Amino acid sequence: MTETTKKPLRRTLIGRVVSDKMQKTVTVLVERRVKHPLYGKYVAKSKKYHAHDEANQFKDGDTVEIAESKPISRSKSWVVTRLVEASKGI
Repeated sequence: MTETTKKPLRRTLIGRVVSDKMQKTVTVLVERRVKHPLYGKYVAKSKKYHAHDEANQFKDGDTVEIAESKPISRSKSWVVTRLVEASKGI
């Protein structure tokens, strides 16, 4: 018998950093479009996640990928894994 060890799948989301005021934490806004069950119109839904940013390297406006992790604090269960697109300066 071969014993297989499965690595748990980690959910990943892509969103925009809307706040970097906390230490080692960024707030990421994830927007998605869902179809209304009755009317068929697409509706934009959004949710904010607190994500761990160890080096404080991500700034407002950056598009980042976050991955689910074990709880780090009361409100933080996500970790920023990579920068998708840097924000455009003014």
